Amino acid sequence: MINFKKCTIEELSILLEISYETFYETFKDQNSPENMNAYLEKAFNLKQLENELTHVSSQFFFVYLNNEVAGYLKVNTNDAQSEEMGDESLEIERIYIKNKFQKHGLGKYLLNKAIEIAMERNKQKIWLGVWEKNENAFAFYKKMGFVQTGAHSFYMGDEEQIDFIMAKTLI
Repeated sequence: MINFKKCTIEELSILLEISYETFYETFKDQNSPENMNAYLEKAFNLKQLENELTHVSSQFFFVYLNNEVAGYLKVNTNDAQSEEMGDESLEIERIYIKNKFQKHGLGKYLLNKAIEIAMERNKQKIWLGVWEKNENAFAFYKKMGFVQTGAHSFYMGDEEQIDFIMAKTLI
């Protein structure tokens, strides 16, 4: 059974654990240990996640499979978006699923939840960044109706990488 729940400040340690675990699982094989460690320490420490979790224009949600936290979703609006996309847009900053829960439809479930949230907030567009080397994610989002509209830099430690910006019009 799949459940969906907004993350609260009381669950900050759970958010930290799953953020670190899923990012590491997803990208460890394509990046140097030094760059992975530098990024993980910067992006997934308690203070950073607390700031993101308490930002008025950001929200985190956990997805549960059989009562176990299987992954999470982070969405941003307004000034919390990582690129200036305007008030009519919602950014999916993160969709991550633990490796052992992949291939159960949870990514699609979280994507659909993000679209629901965007529509409830009368957003016209939903967008995200996907690493150019993450071919599976790129293909998934393309299949779900997203189109590449640009690119931006993402720094993994001292290495500049490119994220493709993908968007989907909702209205």
